[in-house]
Amino acid sequence: MTSAHVGRALADAATVPYWLDRKERPDPLPPLTGAQTADLLVIGGGYGGLWAALEAKRADPDRDVLLVDAGTCGWAASGRNGGFCAASLTHGLANGVDRFPDEVGELERLGRENLDAIAATVAEFDIDCDFERTGELAVAVEPYQLDGLAADADLARRYGHRVRLLDRDEVRAEVHSPTYLGGLFDADRVAMVDPAKLAWGLRRACLDLGVRVHEHTRVTGLRADGVALRADTLGTDPAELAGSADLAGPAAPADLAGPAANTDLAGSAATGRGRPGVVRARRIVLATNAFPPLLRRLRAYVVPVYDHVLMTEPLSPAQRDAIGWRNRQGLADTGNQFHYYRITRDGRILFGGYDAVYHYGNRVAPELEQRPATFTTLAQHFFTTFPQLADVRFSHRWGGVIDTCTRFCPFYGTAFGGRLAYAAGYTGLGVGATRFSARVLLDLLAGGDTPLTRLDLVRRKPLPFPPEPVRAVGINLTRRSMARADARGGRRDLWLRTLDRLGLGFDS
Repeated sequence: MTSAHVGRALADAATVPYWLDRKERPDPLPPLTGAQTADLLVIGGGYGGLWAALEAKRADPDRDVLLVDAGTCGWAASGRNGGFCAASLTHGLANGVDRFPDEVGELERLGRENLDAIAATVAEFDIDCDFERTGELAVAVEPYQLDGLAADADLARRYGHRVRLLDRDEVRAEVHSPTYLGGLFDADRVAMVDPAKLAWGLRRACLDLGVRVHEHTRVTGLRADGVALRADTLGTDPAELAGSADLAGPAAPADLAGPAANTDLAGSAATGRGRPGVVRARRIVLATNAFPPLLRRLRAYVVPVYDHVLMTEPLSPAQRDAIGWRNRQGLADTGNQFHYYRITRDGRILFGGYDAVYHYGNRVAPELEQRPATFTTLAQHFFTTFPQLADVRFSHRWGGVIDTCTRFCPFYGTAFGGRLAYAAGYTGLGVGATRFSARVLLDLLAGGDTPLTRLDLVRRKPLPFPPEPVRAVGINLTRRSMARADARGGRRDLWLRTLDRLGLGFDS
Protein backbone atom coordinates (compact mmCIF):
# COMPACT_ATOMS: atom_id res chain seq x y z
CA MET A 1 0.00 0.00 0.00
CA THR A 2 1.56 3.30 -1.10
CA SER A 3 2.00 6.24 1.24
CA ALA A 4 -0.16 8.32 -1.09
CA HIS A 5 -3.03 5.85 -0.75
CA VAL A 6 -2.70 5.79 3.03
CA GLY A 7 -2.61 9.59 3.08
CA ARG A 8 -5.85 9.80 1.10
CA ALA A 9 -7.54 7.29 3.40
CA LEU A 10 -6.62 9.39 6.43
CA ALA A 11 -7.08 12.83 4.89
CA ASP A 12 -10.61 13.56 6.09
CA ALA A 13 -10.50 11.74 9.43
CA ALA A 14 -11.82 13.84 12.31
CA THR A 15 -9.32 14.25 15.14
CA VAL A 16 -11.78 13.44 17.93
CA PRO A 17 -12.93 10.06 19.28
CA TYR A 18 -15.72 8.62 17.17
CA TRP A 19 -17.63 7.40 20.22
CA LEU A 20 -17.83 10.92 21.67
CA ASP A 21 -18.54 12.67 18.37
CA ARG A 22 -22.26 11.91 18.19
CA LYS A 23 -25.61 13.51 18.88
CA GLU A 24 -26.31 11.06 21.73
CA ARG A 25 -23.71 12.86 23.80
CA PRO A 26 -25.45 14.38 26.82
CA ASP A 27 -25.22 18.03 27.74
CA PRO A 28 -22.58 18.75 30.41
CA LEU A 29 -23.64 19.16 34.00
CA PRO A 30 -22.74 22.35 35.89
CA PRO A 31 -19.45 22.59 37.77
CA LEU A 32 -19.31 22.49 41.54
CA THR A 33 -19.23 25.87 43.25
CA GLY A 34 -19.07 26.96 46.85
CA ALA A 35 -18.92 24.60 49.81
CA GLN A 36 -20.49 21.13 49.67
CA THR A 37 -20.63 18.11 51.96
CA ALA A 38 -21.12 14.44 51.16
CA ASP A 39 -20.99 11.03 52.76
CA LEU A 40 -18.96 9.79 49.78
CA LEU A 41 -17.03 11.89 47.26
CA VAL A 42 -16.03 10.13 44.03
CA ILE A 43 -13.22 11.80 42.10
CA GLY A 44 -13.30 10.79 38.45
CA GLY A 45 -16.26 10.23 36.14
CA GLY A 46 -14.93 7.36 34.09
CA TYR A 47 -16.10 3.79 34.52
CA GLY A 48 -14.31 3.37 37.85
CA GLY A 49 -15.92 6.40 39.45
CA LEU A 50 -19.33 5.84 37.88
CA TRP A 51 -19.48 2.21 39.04
CA ALA A 52 -18.37 3.23 42.54
CA ALA A 53 -21.06 5.91 42.78
CA LEU A 54 -23.74 3.60 41.38
CA GLU A 55 -22.88 0.64 43.61
CA ALA A 56 -22.61 2.86 46.70
CA LYS A 57 -26.05 4.31 46.08
CA ARG A 58 -27.61 0.94 45.35
CA ALA A 59 -26.18 -0.49 48.57
CA ASP A 60 -27.45 2.43 50.66
CA PRO A 61 -30.02 4.73 48.98
CA ASP A 62 -29.74 7.18 51.89
CA ARG A 63 -26.00 7.68 51.38
CA ASP A 64 -25.20 11.13 50.01
CA VAL A 65 -22.90 10.49 47.04
CA LEU A 66 -21.25 13.27 45.06
CA LEU A 67 -19.15 12.67 41.91
CA VAL A 68 -16.90 15.21 40.20
CA ASP A 69 -14.95 15.03 36.97
CA ALA A 70 -12.42 17.44 35.48
CA GLY A 71 -14.09 17.07 32.07
CA THR A 72 -17.34 15.29 31.33
CA CYS A 73 -18.17 11.75 32.40
CA GLY A 74 -16.55 9.32 29.99
CA TRP A 75 -14.40 11.88 28.12
CA ALA A 76 -11.09 10.10 28.82
CA ALA A 77 -10.28 6.38 28.57
CA SER A 78 -13.90 5.34 29.16
CA GLY A 79 -15.04 7.09 25.99
CA ARG A 80 -12.04 6.30 23.79
CA ASN A 81 -11.40 2.57 24.13
CA GLY A 82 -12.22 -0.28 21.78
CA GLY A 83 -15.26 -1.46 23.73
CA PHE A 84 -13.90 -4.88 24.76
CA CYS A 85 -15.64 -5.70 28.06
CA ALA A 86 -13.71 -8.73 29.32
CA ALA A 87 -14.32 -11.05 32.24
CA SER A 88 -10.63 -11.17 33.10
CA LEU A 89 -9.60 -9.18 36.17
CA THR A 90 -5.89 -9.91 35.63
CA HIS A 91 -5.34 -8.80 32.02
CA GLY A 92 -5.63 -12.32 30.75
CA LEU A 93 -5.49 -15.76 32.29
CA ALA A 94 -1.76 -16.30 31.68
CA ASN A 95 -0.89 -13.08 33.50
CA GLY A 96 -3.17 -14.11 36.35
CA VAL A 97 -1.55 -17.56 36.64
CA ASP A 98 1.92 -16.00 36.69
CA ARG A 99 1.13 -13.42 39.36
CA PHE A 100 -1.64 -14.94 41.49
CA PRO A 101 -1.28 -18.72 41.11
CA ASP A 102 -2.95 -19.55 44.42
CA GLU A 103 -6.14 -17.62 43.73
CA VAL A 104 -6.42 -17.37 39.96
CA GLY A 105 -9.31 -19.84 39.91
CA GLU A 106 -11.22 -17.63 42.32
CA LEU A 107 -10.35 -14.54 40.28
CA GLU A 108 -11.62 -16.21 37.12
CA ARG A 109 -14.91 -17.04 38.86
CA LEU A 110 -15.25 -13.51 40.19
CA GLY A 111 -14.49 -12.11 36.77
CA ARG A 112 -17.20 -14.17 35.13
CA GLU A 113 -19.68 -13.12 37.82
CA ASN A 114 -18.62 -9.51 37.29
CA LEU A 115 -19.29 -9.67 33.55
CA ASP A 116 -22.69 -11.23 34.20
CA ALA A 117 -23.45 -8.43 36.67
CA ILE A 118 -22.52 -5.79 34.09
CA ALA A 119 -24.94 -7.38 31.63
CA ALA A 120 -27.65 -7.42 34.31
CA THR A 121 -27.06 -3.75 35.18
CA VAL A 122 -27.22 -2.74 31.52
CA ALA A 123 -30.59 -4.49 31.30
CA GLU A 124 -31.87 -3.20 34.65
CA PHE A 125 -31.21 0.45 33.82
CA ASP A 126 -32.02 0.08 30.11
CA ILE A 127 -28.58 1.31 29.08
CA ASP A 128 -28.48 1.48 25.28
CA CYS A 129 -24.80 0.66 24.75
CA ASP A 130 -24.94 -2.11 22.11
CA PHE A 131 -23.90 -4.74 24.67
CA GLU A 132 -23.23 -7.97 22.71
CA ARG A 133 -21.84 -11.18 24.25
CA THR A 134 -19.89 -11.98 21.08
CA GLY A 135 -16.73 -13.46 22.54
CA GLU A 136 -13.23 -12.75 21.29
CA LEU A 137 -11.13 -14.25 18.52
CA ALA A 138 -7.33 -14.22 18.92
CA VAL A 139 -5.57 -14.69 15.59
CA ALA A 140 -2.08 -15.86 14.67
CA VAL A 141 -0.49 -13.86 11.87
CA GLU A 142 2.99 -15.44 12.08
CA PRO A 143 3.78 -19.17 12.23
CA TYR A 144 5.43 -18.94 15.65
CA GLN A 145 2.19 -17.63 17.15
CA LEU A 146 0.33 -20.90 16.48
CA ASP A 147 2.10 -22.70 19.33
CA GLY A 148 1.12 -19.86 21.64
CA LEU A 149 -2.53 -20.23 20.69
CA ALA A 150 -2.42 -23.97 21.42
CA ALA A 151 -0.82 -23.34 24.82
CA ASP A 152 -3.41 -20.66 25.60
CA ALA A 153 -6.20 -23.08 24.67
CA ASP A 154 -4.86 -25.78 27.01
CA LEU A 155 -4.57 -23.27 29.86
CA ALA A 156 -8.05 -21.87 29.28
CA ARG A 157 -9.64 -25.33 29.29
CA ARG A 158 -8.00 -26.12 32.62
CA TYR A 159 -9.97 -23.24 34.10
CA GLY A 160 -13.26 -24.16 32.46
CA HIS A 161 -13.27 -21.67 29.59
CA ARG A 162 -15.25 -22.48 26.44
CA VAL A 163 -12.59 -22.10 23.77
CA ARG A 164 -12.04 -23.55 20.33
CA LEU A 165 -8.87 -23.69 18.24
CA LEU A 166 -9.38 -22.81 14.57
CA ASP A 167 -7.10 -23.73 11.69
CA ARG A 168 -6.35 -21.38 8.84
CA ASP A 169 -9.45 -22.17 6.80
CA GLU A 170 -11.72 -22.08 9.84
CA VAL A 171 -10.51 -18.71 11.07
CA ARG A 172 -10.73 -17.19 7.58
CA ALA A 173 -14.27 -18.49 7.32
CA GLU A 174 -15.08 -16.39 10.39
CA VAL A 175 -13.23 -13.24 9.28
CA HIS A 176 -11.49 -13.22 5.95
CA SER A 177 -7.92 -11.94 6.04
CA PRO A 178 -5.01 -13.39 4.08
CA THR A 179 -2.81 -12.77 7.13
CA TYR A 180 -4.63 -15.24 9.40
CA LEU A 181 -2.94 -18.59 10.00
CA GLY A 182 -5.06 -19.82 12.90
CA GLY A 183 -7.25 -18.63 15.72
CA LEU A 184 -8.52 -19.20 19.24
CA PHE A 185 -12.15 -18.37 19.90
CA ASP A 186 -13.21 -17.61 23.48
CA ALA A 187 -16.95 -17.94 23.27
CA ASP A 188 -18.42 -16.10 26.23
CA ARG A 189 -15.91 -14.20 28.36
CA VAL A 190 -15.84 -10.99 26.31
CA ALA A 191 -18.68 -8.68 25.33
CA MET A 192 -18.59 -5.80 22.87
CA VAL A 193 -19.99 -2.46 24.00
CA ASP A 194 -20.27 1.08 22.73
CA PRO A 195 -17.91 2.54 25.37
CA ALA A 196 -19.20 6.12 25.45
CA LYS A 197 -22.82 5.00 25.57
CA LEU A 198 -21.97 2.72 28.48
CA ALA A 199 -20.41 5.66 30.36
CA TRP A 200 -23.36 7.92 29.55
CA GLY A 201 -25.80 5.22 30.60
CA LEU A 202 -24.03 4.72 33.94
CA ARG A 203 -24.07 8.50 34.43
CA ARG A 204 -27.82 8.59 33.83
CA ALA A 205 -28.36 5.66 36.20
CA CYS A 206 -26.36 7.48 38.89
CA LEU A 207 -28.43 10.61 38.44
CA ASP A 208 -31.67 8.63 38.54
CA LEU A 209 -30.64 7.11 41.87
CA GLY A 210 -29.84 10.51 43.34
CA VAL A 211 -26.07 10.78 42.91
CA ARG A 212 -25.03 14.42 42.60
CA VAL A 213 -22.73 14.89 39.59
CA HIS A 214 -20.64 17.95 38.78
CA GLU A 215 -18.62 18.04 35.56
CA HIS A 216 -15.79 20.39 34.55
CA THR A 217 -14.71 20.33 38.19
CA ARG A 218 -11.05 19.63 38.82
CA VAL A 219 -9.91 18.53 42.27
CA THR A 220 -6.71 20.42 43.01
CA GLY A 221 -5.84 19.05 46.43
CA LEU A 222 -6.85 16.80 49.30
CA ARG A 223 -6.26 17.05 53.02
CA ALA A 224 -7.64 15.88 56.33
CA ASP A 225 -10.14 18.26 57.91
CA GLY A 226 -11.12 16.96 61.33
CA VAL A 227 -13.32 13.91 60.99
CA ALA A 228 -13.79 14.65 57.27
CA LEU A 229 -11.56 14.85 54.22
CA ARG A 230 -11.43 18.11 52.30
CA ALA A 231 -11.17 18.33 48.51
CA ASP A 232 -10.43 21.72 46.98
CA THR A 233 -11.83 22.18 43.49
CA LEU A 234 -11.81 24.51 40.50
CA GLY A 235 -14.91 24.60 38.32
CA THR A 236 -15.13 25.91 34.75
CA ASP A 237 -18.40 26.84 33.07
CA PRO A 238 -18.73 24.68 29.92
CA ALA A 239 -19.90 27.77 28.01
CA GLU A 240 -16.43 29.21 28.51
CA LEU A 241 -14.75 26.27 26.80
CA ALA A 242 -13.85 26.83 23.16
CA GLY A 243 -14.38 24.34 20.35
CA SER A 244 -14.14 20.70 21.37
CA ALA A 245 -12.11 21.21 24.53
CA ASP A 246 -14.53 19.10 26.51
CA LEU A 247 -14.08 16.26 24.02
CA ALA A 248 -10.38 16.19 24.67
CA GLY A 249 -10.90 16.96 28.32
CA PRO A 250 -8.98 19.52 30.30
CA ALA A 251 -5.25 19.79 30.08
CA ALA A 252 -3.43 17.64 32.58
CA PRO A 253 -2.84 19.54 35.80
CA ALA A 254 0.60 20.79 36.56
CA ASP A 255 2.62 19.11 39.26
CA LEU A 256 1.00 20.56 42.35
CA ALA A 257 3.64 19.38 44.77
CA GLY A 258 4.01 22.22 47.21
CA PRO A 259 3.51 22.94 50.87
CA ALA A 260 1.05 20.46 52.31
CA ALA A 261 0.39 19.17 55.78
CA ASN A 262 0.29 15.56 54.60
CA THR A 263 3.50 14.50 52.82
CA ASP A 264 1.55 11.95 50.79
CA LEU A 265 -0.41 14.67 49.05
CA ALA A 266 0.51 15.64 45.52
CA GLY A 267 -0.60 19.16 46.35
CA SER A 268 -3.27 21.35 47.84
CA ALA A 269 -2.94 24.66 46.06
CA ALA A 270 -5.40 25.56 43.30
CA THR A 271 -3.84 26.42 39.96
CA GLY A 272 -5.27 27.78 36.75
CA ARG A 273 -8.49 29.64 36.08
CA GLY A 274 -11.87 28.67 37.44
CA ARG A 275 -14.22 29.13 40.32
CA PRO A 276 -13.01 27.59 43.57
CA GLY A 277 -15.08 25.17 45.57
CA VAL A 278 -14.63 22.76 48.41
CA VAL A 279 -16.12 19.41 49.37
CA ARG A 280 -15.96 17.91 52.84
CA ALA A 281 -16.66 14.18 52.74
CA ARG A 282 -16.50 11.31 55.19
CA ARG A 283 -15.05 8.98 52.55
CA ILE A 284 -13.44 9.39 49.12
CA VAL A 285 -13.02 7.12 46.11
CA LEU A 286 -10.10 8.22 43.92
CA ALA A 287 -10.56 7.02 40.33
CA THR A 288 -8.33 9.22 38.19
CA ASN A 289 -6.35 6.32 36.67
CA ALA A 290 -3.63 7.55 34.27
CA PHE A 291 -3.82 11.23 35.16
CA PRO A 292 -1.36 12.83 37.59
CA PRO A 293 -2.42 11.43 40.95
CA LEU A 294 -3.51 13.49 43.92
CA LEU A 295 -1.61 11.10 46.17
CA ARG A 296 2.17 11.29 45.89
CA ARG A 297 2.53 7.58 46.73
CA LEU A 298 0.86 6.61 43.45
CA ARG A 299 3.37 8.37 41.23
CA ALA A 300 5.85 5.50 41.35
CA TYR A 301 3.26 2.88 40.46
CA VAL A 302 1.36 4.28 37.46
CA VAL A 303 2.77 5.13 34.05
CA PRO A 304 0.59 6.75 31.35
CA VAL A 305 1.02 5.38 27.83
CA TYR A 306 -0.80 6.62 24.76
CA ASP A 307 -2.81 4.25 22.59
CA HIS A 308 -4.11 5.32 19.17
CA VAL A 309 -7.14 4.24 17.18
CA LEU A 310 -8.64 4.51 13.71
CA MET A 311 -12.33 4.21 12.79
CA THR A 312 -13.49 3.56 9.23
CA GLU A 313 -16.51 4.94 7.50
CA PRO A 314 -19.45 2.49 7.43
CA LEU A 315 -18.75 -0.43 5.12
CA SER A 316 -20.95 -1.04 2.10
CA PRO A 317 -22.82 -4.36 1.80
CA ALA A 318 -20.24 -5.54 -0.72
CA GLN A 319 -17.38 -4.66 1.60
CA ARG A 320 -19.08 -6.48 4.47
CA ASP A 321 -19.46 -9.55 2.28
CA ALA A 322 -15.75 -9.38 1.40
CA ILE A 323 -14.67 -9.79 5.04
CA GLY A 324 -17.46 -11.95 6.48
CA TRP A 325 -17.35 -11.27 10.23
CA ARG A 326 -20.96 -12.38 10.64
CA ASN A 327 -20.52 -13.23 14.31
CA ARG A 328 -19.13 -9.80 15.23
CA GLN A 329 -16.44 -11.08 17.61
CA GLY A 330 -13.81 -8.79 18.98
CA LEU A 331 -10.45 -9.58 17.38
CA ALA A 332 -6.82 -9.25 18.41
CA ASP A 333 -3.65 -10.62 16.89
CA THR A 334 -1.09 -12.23 19.15
CA GLY A 335 2.10 -10.31 18.51
CA ASN A 336 3.97 -8.56 21.29
CA GLN A 337 2.91 -5.32 19.65
CA PHE A 338 -0.65 -6.30 18.93
CA HIS A 339 -3.67 -4.84 17.19
CA TYR A 340 -7.24 -5.02 18.48
CA TYR A 341 -10.24 -4.45 16.28
CA ARG A 342 -13.98 -4.84 16.18
CA ILE A 343 -17.00 -4.01 14.06
CA THR A 344 -19.55 -1.49 15.29
CA ARG A 345 -23.32 -1.66 15.21
CA ASP A 346 -23.38 0.65 12.15
CA GLY A 347 -20.80 -1.42 10.23
CA ARG A 348 -17.58 0.50 10.85
CA ILE A 349 -14.29 -1.13 11.78
CA LEU A 350 -12.32 0.16 14.75
CA PHE A 351 -8.62 -0.65 14.42
CA GLY A 352 -6.18 0.26 17.19
CA GLY A 353 -3.21 -0.68 19.31
CA TYR A 354 0.30 -1.71 18.28
CA ASP A 355 2.30 1.40 19.10
CA ALA A 356 1.87 2.27 22.80
CA VAL A 357 3.81 5.49 23.42
CA TYR A 358 5.31 6.80 26.63
CA HIS A 359 6.30 10.46 26.98
CA TYR A 360 9.13 11.44 29.28
CA GLY A 361 8.18 12.43 32.80
CA ASN A 362 4.74 10.74 32.69
CA ARG A 363 3.60 13.59 30.46
CA VAL A 364 -0.12 13.77 29.73
CA ALA A 365 -1.47 16.49 27.43
CA PRO A 366 -4.24 16.81 24.80
CA GLU A 367 -1.76 17.44 21.96
CA LEU A 368 -0.26 13.98 22.51
CA GLU A 369 -3.49 12.35 21.36
CA GLN A 370 -2.66 13.05 17.72
CA ARG A 371 0.41 11.23 16.37
CA PRO A 372 0.50 11.17 12.53
CA ALA A 373 3.27 8.57 12.32
CA THR A 374 1.27 6.11 14.40
CA PHE A 375 -1.92 6.70 12.41
CA THR A 376 0.00 6.07 9.19
CA THR A 377 1.40 2.82 10.59
CA LEU A 378 -2.05 1.69 11.76
CA ALA A 379 -3.57 2.46 8.36
CA GLN A 380 -0.85 0.47 6.58
CA HIS A 381 -1.45 -2.47 8.91
CA PHE A 382 -5.21 -2.21 8.36
CA PHE A 383 -4.83 -2.48 4.59
CA THR A 384 -2.41 -5.39 4.99
CA THR A 385 -4.98 -7.17 7.15
CA PHE A 386 -7.88 -6.40 4.81
CA PRO A 387 -6.55 -5.73 1.30
CA GLN A 388 -10.07 -6.24 -0.05
CA LEU A 389 -11.01 -2.97 1.70
CA ALA A 390 -8.45 -0.87 -0.17
CA ASP A 391 -11.04 1.79 -1.03
CA VAL A 392 -12.15 2.33 2.57
CA ARG A 393 -11.50 5.69 4.20
CA PHE A 394 -11.17 6.54 7.87
CA SER A 395 -13.69 8.84 9.47
CA HIS A 396 -11.94 9.37 12.84
CA ARG A 397 -8.47 9.11 14.35
CA TRP A 398 -7.73 9.66 18.01
CA GLY A 399 -5.59 8.74 20.96
CA GLY A 400 -6.04 8.27 24.65
CA VAL A 401 -3.97 7.58 27.71
CA ILE A 402 -3.83 4.19 29.45
CA ASP A 403 -2.77 3.68 33.06
CA THR A 404 -0.31 0.82 33.29
CA CYS A 405 1.62 -0.73 36.17
CA THR A 406 4.31 -3.37 36.41
CA ARG A 407 1.84 -6.23 36.92
CA PHE A 408 -0.46 -5.07 34.07
CA CYS A 409 -3.67 -5.34 36.09
CA PRO A 410 -5.29 -3.09 38.71
CA PHE A 411 -3.94 -2.55 42.19
CA TYR A 412 -5.66 -1.08 45.24
CA GLY A 413 -4.94 0.84 48.40
CA THR A 414 -6.11 3.30 51.01
CA ALA A 415 -4.91 6.58 52.52
CA PHE A 416 -5.94 8.94 55.32
CA GLY A 417 -6.44 6.12 57.77
CA GLY A 418 -8.70 4.15 55.45
CA ARG A 419 -10.97 7.08 54.60
CA LEU A 420 -9.80 7.23 50.97
CA ALA A 421 -9.54 4.25 48.63
CA TYR A 422 -8.03 4.09 45.15
CA ALA A 423 -7.56 1.75 42.21
CA ALA A 424 -5.33 2.16 39.16
CA GLY A 425 -3.18 0.25 36.67
CA TYR A 426 -5.79 -1.39 34.43
CA THR A 427 -3.41 -1.42 31.42
CA GLY A 428 -6.15 -1.10 28.84
CA LEU A 429 -8.51 -3.78 30.15
CA GLY A 430 -10.66 -1.75 32.49
CA VAL A 431 -14.08 -1.72 30.80
CA GLY A 432 -15.15 -4.72 32.84
CA ALA A 433 -12.64 -4.73 35.70
CA THR A 434 -13.66 -1.25 36.88
CA ARG A 435 -16.95 -2.55 38.21
CA PHE A 436 -15.15 -5.20 40.25
CA SER A 437 -12.75 -2.53 41.51
CA ALA A 438 -15.66 -0.35 42.60
CA ARG A 439 -16.86 -3.17 44.84
CA VAL A 440 -13.35 -3.59 46.25
CA LEU A 441 -13.02 0.12 47.02
CA LEU A 442 -16.36 0.26 48.80
CA ASP A 443 -15.36 -2.76 50.90
CA LEU A 444 -12.05 -1.09 51.76
CA LEU A 445 -13.81 2.11 52.80
CA ALA A 446 -16.22 0.13 54.98
CA GLY A 447 -13.20 -1.23 56.83
CA GLY A 448 -14.46 -4.78 56.94
CA ASP A 449 -12.68 -8.08 56.35
CA THR A 450 -14.42 -9.38 53.21
CA PRO A 451 -13.66 -12.05 50.60
CA LEU A 452 -12.60 -9.28 48.23
CA THR A 453 -10.29 -7.43 50.60
CA ARG A 454 -8.58 -10.71 51.51
CA LEU A 455 -7.47 -11.34 47.92
CA ASP A 456 -3.76 -11.10 47.13
CA LEU A 457 -4.84 -9.10 44.09
CA VAL A 458 -6.15 -6.46 46.49
CA ARG A 459 -3.57 -6.70 49.28
CA ARG A 460 -0.38 -6.75 47.19
CA LYS A 461 1.12 -3.84 45.29
CA PRO A 462 3.04 -4.06 42.01
CA LEU A 463 6.71 -3.22 41.91
CA PRO A 464 7.25 0.52 41.45
CA PHE A 465 8.72 2.02 38.30
CA PRO A 466 12.16 3.58 38.65
CA PRO A 467 12.49 7.38 38.56
CA GLU A 468 13.41 9.30 35.44
CA PRO A 469 15.50 9.07 33.35
CA VAL A 470 15.76 5.33 34.07
CA ARG A 471 11.98 5.01 33.68
CA ALA A 472 11.94 6.32 30.11
CA VAL A 473 15.04 4.35 29.13
CA GLY A 474 13.56 1.11 30.47
CA ILE A 475 10.14 1.60 28.87
CA ASN A 476 11.55 2.49 25.46
CA LEU A 477 14.08 -0.34 25.59
CA THR A 478 11.20 -2.73 26.30
CA ARG A 479 9.21 -1.39 23.35
CA ARG A 480 12.18 -1.87 21.00
CA SER A 481 12.83 -5.36 22.32
CA MET A 482 9.19 -6.34 21.82
CA ALA A 483 9.29 -5.09 18.23
CA ARG A 484 12.51 -7.04 17.69
CA ALA A 485 10.90 -10.20 19.09
CA ASP A 486 8.00 -9.87 16.67
CA ALA A 487 10.46 -9.55 13.78
CA ARG A 488 12.50 -12.57 14.94
CA GLY A 489 9.82 -15.21 15.20
CA GLY A 490 8.94 -14.41 18.81
CA ARG A 491 12.49 -14.88 20.16
CA ARG A 492 12.90 -12.72 23.24
CA ASP A 493 16.20 -10.95 23.69
CA LEU A 494 18.26 -10.67 26.87
CA TRP A 495 16.33 -7.63 28.10
CA LEU A 496 12.93 -9.32 27.79
CA ARG A 497 14.25 -12.53 29.34
CA THR A 498 15.57 -10.50 32.26
CA LEU A 499 12.18 -8.88 32.73
CA ASP A 500 10.59 -12.33 32.65
CA ARG A 501 12.90 -13.53 35.43
CA LEU A 502 12.06 -10.47 37.52
CA GLY A 503 8.33 -11.08 37.10
CA LEU A 504 7.91 -7.98 34.93
CA GLY A 505 7.49 -9.65 31.55
CA PHE A 506 4.35 -9.48 29.43
CA ASP A 507 3.95 -10.72 25.89
CA SER A 508 0.63 -9.47 24.60
